[in-house]
Amino acid sequence: MNVLECKNLYKSYGTGRYVLENMSLSLPAGRIVGLLGPNGCGKSTLMKTVAGLLMPDSGAVSVAGTPVGEETKALVSYLPERTYFNSWMRVGDLVEYFADFYRDFDSGKAKGLLSDLHIDPSDRLKSLSKGTKEKVQLILVMSRRARLYLLDEPIAGVDPAAREYILSTIVGNYDPDSTILITTHLIADVEPVLDEFLFMGYSGKILRAGTADAVREETGMSLDALFREVFRCSANC
Repeated sequence: MNVLECKNLYKSYGTGRYVLENMSLSLPAGRIVGLLGPNGCGKSTLMKTVAGLLMPDSGAVSVAGTPVGEETKALVSYLPERTYFNSWMRVGDLVEYFADFYRDFDSGKAKGLLSDLHIDPSDRLKSLSKGTKEKVQLILVMSRRARLYLLDEPIAGVDPAAREYILSTIVGNYDPDSTILITTHLIADVEPVLDEFLFMGYSGKILRAGTADAVREETGMSLDALFREVFRCSANC
């Protein structure tokens, strides 16, 4: 059984143009997959649809064989592109909040990761930098034992020194029955942890898919270089 199945998805925002148009994809368990594409191509819309925050106009989405709805909230751990916590809250309050709200949340893991990144649980969010807030949010999301992790730009505001730790330790250690779907513009940074990639064009068209290893063997190019070539062509053709 695939962890994620999207079949013939259509989604518009009432403008007469589909953000997702007849989009289909399947993701198996035990994979870290990069969903890569230009701004405005529908990556975040797809993430929100899979998370159950948006309803598709038509088509079907399922997580671990369950149609997206109330039941899949317990299967999906979603990191939005923007932080959404109240600034007056302390980091430790958020750990307790997640522990109360999610039965699969591992408080010990969250506290250990916070300690590794030198984040004080007594600090209020309003006192933290943008990058540190993003670290806190990512730690909370990845401390759940979910079947599907949806990470929308998880390291965009994080300093380069912390990226390797975040990718190798936080993102790189997950249950083999689970799958991680990542959107990012920092392709060179995430490429070492990706098992597979999806190049997404406008209207949710999957232009190319495969593994980073196969790309290097077949083209002699990095995934980052191939991305630039594909989307430069898409823009000019």
